[in-house]
Amino acid sequence: MTDAPTPVEINLHQKSRKLEISYSDGQRFELSYEFLRVYSPSAEVQGHGPGQGVLQIGKQDVMITHIEPVGRYAIQPTFDDGHDTGIYSWETLYDLGRNRDRYWKEYLEKLEKAGHPYQARD
Repeated sequence: MTDAPTPVEINLHQKSRKLEISYSDGQRFELSYEFLRVYSPSAEVQGHGPGQGVLQIGKQDVMITHIEPVGRYAIQPTFDDGHDTGIYSWETLYDLGRNRDRYWKEYLEKLEKAGHPYQARD
């Protein structure tokens, strides 16, 4: 068993397109649907080994249509672009929350380098 924090509450906010997750240690994160989509832990996004990840482009307007629990350790969201293979463990979501700013900066840098400067949407 792990002593890692576990979620005590998970909410989808469709208007702001954010997943809000509160953990047993008091941490609370708001993760945009776009952020969750581009950092999906699926093999489709991450690849099957180091350096095989696929840069996700044009996900600014993505929505989560629903979430399925996976045992007592994860959730599996379905995105409206058809992506539904990412299983987000509690640890993965915690890591994404704690490191959101750094990960987002890295994503924006990868987009720029690939010739797809980020176009924010309101």
